[in-house]
Parts: sequence; structure tokens; C-alpha cells
Amino acid sequence: MSGTAAQVYEELLTRVGEANPRPRIEPVRRLAELAGSPQLSYPVVQVAGTNGKTSTSRAIESLLRAHGLRTGLFTSPHLVAFTERFQVDGQPIAEAALAEAWEELRLPLQLVDSELEAAGHGRITFFEALAVLAFVAFADAPVEVAVIEVGMGGEWDATNIVDAQVAVFTPIGLDHTEHLGPDTQTIAHTKSLIMKPGSTAVTAEQDIDALGELADTAARLGVRLYVQGRDFSLAEDRLAVGGRQVDVVGLTGHAYDPAFVPLYGQHQAENATLAIAAVEAFFGGERPIPEEVLDEGLGQLTSPGRLQLIGTDPIVYVDAAHNPHGAEALVRAVTESFAFEELAIVTGVLEEKDAHGLLHTLAPIAHQVFVTAVDSPRSLLSLIHISEPTRRYAISY
Repeated sequence: MSGTAAQVYEELLTRVGEANPRPRIEPVRRLAELAGSPQLSYPVVQVAGTNGKTSTSRAIESLLRAHGLRTGLFTSPHLVAFTERFQVDGQPIAEAALAEAWEELRLPLQLVDSELEAAGHGRITFFEALAVLAFVAFADAPVEVAVIEVGMGGEWDATNIVDAQVAVFTPIGLDHTEHLGPDTQTIAHTKSLIMKPGSTAVTAEQDIDALGELADTAARLGVRLYVQGRDFSLAEDRLAVGGRQVDVVGLTGHAYDPAFVPLYGQHQAENATLAIAAVEAFFGGERPIPEEVLDEGLGQLTSPGRLQLIGTDPIVYVDAAHNPHGAEALVRAVTESFAFEELAIVTGVLEEKDAHGLLHTLAPIAHQVFVTAVDSPRSLLSLIHISEPTRRYAISY
């Protein structure tokens, strides 16, 4: 990473990091107001959940772009380049455009930081500034629709200053429990509050507690909630060369022709199904997506870091699974999609994650496991040994 994007990133890194969110929203709203409330310049599809947020967000953006709309996409984290977090029309934002947006935000940031410090509160955090930076950049582009991935939770997440036309919920499980709560019901309540009065919501299949919270919030706010398995469905999902072939029934009851999803794992078929319903809802939920748009939107879909092939001799895939729920999906995808004679897993875990649960889930498919430190002060140093044939493991910290 070089040039202006690197400079912006370095300045952002002087702020409190993403691992330490503050349960507040008003300072973010104040910052955006001083910047001209850019988040109100375009309609928004907002995506919350525990796993599948990024892939679902990318699928929604790709389908909207195939419709001919100029799109913005905000996701976290980035894999290689900081500009990956802000995409305009399917490409990382130009460094010059990002730098210009940052310059627009510099004075508002100084003012809000001063106000917060005078009141005895912490300055705007990394992610709070990052979210408003995305909103400014998309307004400047300008985009016709933005797909915004929630950072953590929902109610007090920095992205929640948007007035989303469509709220999307991927599967909700246990993660960030120290910030969001000890069970799926509590976590789902926090996430449900990205819904706004009069908006539309679509959700993946959820456990009964999570779905109950989503339904309660939707009823209270007058939001129409579409539920996978009840209002739309993945009718059939088949393994295909390079991905999946899916048969989806949409919100109108329309059964789409089989479509190809160039991603591995049944969870990606589920993510694509949710994305189709979200796009239908964005356009009013009364007509199906044209078949040629569906084929183009799914056909051009990529999701870096999600079972992504990065080497062929030996074959190397990378995946961003970081909790037991995500690891379960990864194990299913690897088991179904590949037939490796020997499989080695190289993994690094952050200290706030459920390392035991993650490794316990991955162990059955591994012949060898190598645990390494993550290039982060939050890295958890672990030593793991897998024994054959039981493949039981012991971890020491």
C-alpha cells in the first residue's frame, strides 16, 4: 500500500482501534452532520449478522450493479489494500478520491474531537471515522445506492446513522459476546435495531430466539420482515465446477432458472439467496429480478478471503472464518467441495476470539495444524498438536 491511501490509513490508526468499539452513536451523527450528512444522499441497503455479512454484501452490490446502478460498497476488514473497504462500481476507490474525502472530513473531525474531549469523552474512534469517511466518499462519487456492512452489533454501530431502505440479517450466532451480550437473543436484539420505521427487512434462517427478536422489532417499528424458508427459499443447491448451482424462489414466489454462484460452500448459496431477496425488496418486492441481470450479477461475484485460491503448487486456499459458527461452514464447504489426500491448516487467532471452539471445529478435517501469530497486538499465541488417528488436540496458551 502506498501513496495517499496509506497516509489516510496511518492517520486513522492513531485512533482507538476496531477491537474497542464505544457503545455510542450521537458523536458519529454529529460528525456526519458537520460533513453535510452525506449518508442521506443515496438509498442504503444495510447488512448485519454474525457470519456471511461480507459475502452477502458483495452479492447484493453485484446484483444492483448488474441492474445498471452506480454502487458503493463498504465492508471490513481489508485483506491487502485499505482501499478495498470502499468500493465504487465494483472497484476499490481511487486513492485520490479517498484522500479528497478525508480532507473534507478533517475539520469536522477536529471539531467533534474537541467537543468530546471537553466533555470528558474519548475522541472519534477508528471505525467511527472510517464509516463517515465511506459516506463522504460515496456522496462525492456519487453513487446511486450504497451497500453498507455493519461493523459490530447494530444499535450503536457507527454505520447505523444511515436510514436504510432495506435491512438485511445474515445468520446470527455468538461472537463479540463481551460487547454484544452472552446469548443469541441479546445479540439479535442489538442487531435488529438497524431496522428503521417504514423500511423493509429480509433475514436468513435464524434460531428461534434470534428470529423472535427480529420479528418483535419489526412489528414495533412497522417494518415488513421477509424470512428465508417462509417468504423466499433456496429450493435446491448443487455442487458445480468452481462453485454452486442454485435454484431460488424469490419474494414474489417466482422460481428462478438455475443460476451459477462462483463461490464454494452451501453457506455461499444461502448468502446468494438472501442477497436476491434483498435486491427484490430494494425494488419493492413485487417483481423478480430479470434472469439476465441475475446471471450477470451472480456470475461476476467475488468474495476475497472466502475459500479463495491463492496458490497452486501446493494448492493453497485462504478463508476468514473467525468463530465456531463460521468454522462449521468452512468445514462443510471443504468436505463437500474438495477431496484432498492430505490437508494442513495454518491459522492465527485474535485474543478475543473463541480459539478453543474454532480449533475444535476445524480439527476433524486436518491432518496437520500449524498455529502462528497474527500480525496484530491482539494476537493470541497458541501451540497446538494434532494426534492421529483420533485427531484430538491440546492447546497451551
